[in-house]
Amino acid sequence: MTYRETLDWLYVQLPMFQRVGAAGYKEGLGGIEALLAAMGNPERRFRSVHVAGTNGKGSSSHLLAAVLQSAGYKVGLYTSPHLREFTERVRLNGVEVAPDYLVAWVARWQPLFAQVQPSFFEMCVALAFSYFAEQRVDVAVVEVGLGGRLDSTNVITPLVALITNISLDHQELLGNTLPLIAAEKAGIIKPGVPVVVSQTQAEVAAVFEQTATARLAHLVWADRIYRADLATLTDADLGSGRRGVQLWQYGRPYLPNAELGLLGDYQAHNVPGVLAVLDELRAMGFRVPESAMRAGLREVQRLTGLRGRWSILGQHPLVVADTGHNEAGIRQVVAQLAKLKFQQLHLVIGVVADKDVRNMLVLLPASGVYYFCQAAIPRALPAEELAALGAAVGLVGRAYGPVAAAVAAARAAAGSNDVVFIGGSTFVVAEV
Repeated sequence: MTYRETLDWLYVQLPMFQRVGAAGYKEGLGGIEALLAAMGNPERRFRSVHVAGTNGKGSSSHLLAAVLQSAGYKVGLYTSPHLREFTERVRLNGVEVAPDYLVAWVARWQPLFAQVQPSFFEMCVALAFSYFAEQRVDVAVVEVGLGGRLDSTNVITPLVALITNISLDHQELLGNTLPLIAAEKAGIIKPGVPVVVSQTQAEVAAVFEQTATARLAHLVWADRIYRADLATLTDADLGSGRRGVQLWQYGRPYLPNAELGLLGDYQAHNVPGVLAVLDELRAMGFRVPESAMRAGLREVQRLTGLRGRWSILGQHPLVVADTGHNEAGIRQVVAQLAKLKFQQLHLVIGVVADKDVRNMLVLLPASGVYYFCQAAIPRALPAEELAALGAAVGLVGRAYGPVAAAVAAARAAAGSNDVVFIGGSTFVVAEV
């Protein structure tokens, strides 16, 4: 098969959670364990850092990979979902896995797939772990796909685990309260393996404390050690893609005059967790000099290819895209939009149908002009339905159908001093 034929085979043969929702979610580790065992257990042949959380796990994973790359290590990075191309999911020092490798790998293991019947995500994880083992990475940063306890990535025993923010998302699969969701994320905590929690959240702190205690795992609350104060976002920052950040360690200045190559205000919650994980790795013998930390924080997008986190896509009008796609993510986006100067705000919004759409829409500013759209996936809520829900909560706009049509309309309507925001769903941003 060609690369495109291989991708078509992957998508058609096996349900994909990102496209179809809960019907594509396969609970439990039996499938991935059988798959990896038949492949010779590649997950045991490389060191790793495991990253879970509702919001922030993708940014944190890329920041960790960027710093470790800058320190001279050969770093694997596994993330999901991809934005534009499937190969984004598996990277080595920022370079995506080659299409030819994917084609050969699928061809080699097709008889095994017929026997084990893995899910799409199980195959993605097996691909990443095979690749990292073959490439003999020094360390791999592995992002959880969904949840943690029953996620296919949870077959690794990492050097350290990181858990970022806990918010309401995927309640139909993970539970409808923060403690229940936190318990699923805490499932990545392994016996004797240190775990860093980025944010102290009163509603879920006891969950992590109890799990870590039961598993004799050293627990680190990152925000009790580090604080990141992001400088006010300027026009120059919007042009350069980086902003100043004042870091504090136990209340004392740390890495003075540092810069962060991610513009979202919410990154202030992610950076402490990244710094605390690096402390744990240093204690294990990793050499991460100050220069590597500065370079990794500053050049994260160039080093890892991360996109979609408060990404600047155009100037005059300012065009911003962000993948925030649940209540907590939308709150952060709206708070940052409120800090921008503009004459009129235009919002291109699309969502997936299995989210709590109304509770997301009521958070959006009523003063904006809305261009409702739907991504080209089965899970997408039809633009007409979204527009009706928006109108019911006072959002003024109309349905445009495809993402490209909505973006074109917003750009055409926006003046040079306006702002166009694109988001509501990872898949809307992916198309842009």
